[in-house]
Amino acid sequence: MPLVPQDTAGRAGALRDAAAGTAWRSPLLDRLGSHDRHLFQTFGSGPRRAVPHTRVHHAIERHAAARPRAVAAEHLGETITYGELDRRAGHLAARLARLGVRPGDRVALFTRRSIPMLVGLLAILKAGAAYVPQDTGIAPAAQLRHILRVTRARVVLTHSAHAHRVPAADGVTVLAVDELPPGSGGGTPGRPRGTGPAEPAPEDGCYVLFTSGTTGTPNGVTVTHANVCNLLLTRPGSLGIRPGDRVAQILSIAFDMASWEILGALCHGATLVVRGRDIAAAVRGADIVIATPTVLSTIDPDTCDRVRTVAVAGEPCPRALADRWARRAVFHNGCGPTETTIVNTMQLHTPAAARLTIGRPTPNNTVYVLDEHRRPLPIGETGEMWAGGAGVSAGYLGNPELTAERYAPDPFLGPGHTMFRTRDLGRWTPDGELEHLGRTDDQVKIRGFRVELDSVSAVLESLDGCVRAATVKLDDRHLVSFVTPATLSGEAARAAVAAALPYYCVPAAVHALEALPQTSRGKIDKAALRALAMARAGGAP
Repeated sequence: MPLVPQDTAGRAGALRDAAAGTAWRSPLLDRLGSHDRHLFQTFGSGPRRAVPHTRVHHAIERHAAARPRAVAAEHLGETITYGELDRRAGHLAARLARLGVRPGDRVALFTRRSIPMLVGLLAILKAGAAYVPQDTGIAPAAQLRHILRVTRARVVLTHSAHAHRVPAADGVTVLAVDELPPGSGGGTPGRPRGTGPAEPAPEDGCYVLFTSGTTGTPNGVTVTHANVCNLLLTRPGSLGIRPGDRVAQILSIAFDMASWEILGALCHGATLVVRGRDIAAAVRGADIVIATPTVLSTIDPDTCDRVRTVAVAGEPCPRALADRWARRAVFHNGCGPTETTIVNTMQLHTPAAARLTIGRPTPNNTVYVLDEHRRPLPIGETGEMWAGGAGVSAGYLGNPELTAERYAPDPFLGPGHTMFRTRDLGRWTPDGELEHLGRTDDQVKIRGFRVELDSVSAVLESLDGCVRAATVKLDDRHLVSFVTPATLSGEAARAAVAAALPYYCVPAAVHALEALPQTSRGKIDKAALRALAMARAGGAP
């Protein structure tokens, strides 16, 4: 009879996959003492929850049927109701089916934020395919060509104003969604009438997101319907979104957190507030905000009386930023790479909390803190976080070598289950929450000593008045840090690091800037900062 751990103090009990109900068992646990083995099992298991839908578009269609006149989205004065969104997407899905799109296929969504973008996205899902989003205002042509080649997409949906940015490719049909008549395509709303099956399996792709990749070549991650439904349709990932709520859509559509905004709103019958140029305006008019800490730090919470719930992820969050927003709204701090479906851990943070953590595994997910040999570590020891359970995605598209490197059989959930190497460092607190301690690729050697760059930035962000901080390696002997706002004293900031960390962690300089550069996904652009550090050092410290 396999061991099935029991719930402890309200935390997760048996580590099980929601679909298979597999109990946690592994001889690797025998290397731990009985107390650590029990806590490793208990802390590492998200609660087991039933998921009401296994295809994302089914949840959206339910709201379209129940409240067809409710506003699904608004953008720059234009609105679309759920009934109209469902009808237009159904007709376009029929058109896609006639073009040969089938379950398991990928359809490129090369466009910018707009209501036609949402019609195209839902149509792709209704046709059974996975959508591949890219912002044509940002993505270079070479990247778009690479994505078409890797995904083998035969159809590109775009907006007429951006169609000229879609690279020409043999055998690829380009459709401008905004130029299609609202009833074009034939068929009926809800389900396309086409040749062949249109309904995807839960294990089929919902979307394909391209990550930056360590070599500079984007890698496509296939995230399934089952993955997405597990996060968005269970708490806390559902964020308490309900019909009538307004959810801000402020992030790049090529970033997986934008899927949390878009699909999270539509799956729960809310109104998606698609921003124009003014991010703060969209946030002020919303009840729910999902953002990176860098984006959130540009917005004054005192001007956002309507905001009820905030969720951040994508990069470490400064404690001061979390506290400031948590005084006004429900605040979730999350963590998880694209490969584990947006986030796989979340903390409900309050200013009174002893520490800011990334919380516990979300429902039907697992997290393991392992050593370099993938063996479980005792509670409190720092190791690399591996993710298991319902959020683990289907791997890298067309790259079996990288998939084999980053995904591995899950020895804790057993045969048929996969775990993912996040490359995040962490440790369990005594009360069963995860502390994020940087990334393995953010560990650098300075004067022969190992330094975690995020630990230096965390000291800087604890200073009064500091909004954001980032640290980069200049060379084998020197670090350079950047802080905002520009009114901060670089020397005082450097002295604070010297008082808190060993000498080899102290940056050679701390530069105060009005704002830190951002990537297209709203994260701190460390490559740009390193170039700035080199320039200010004249090529040498």
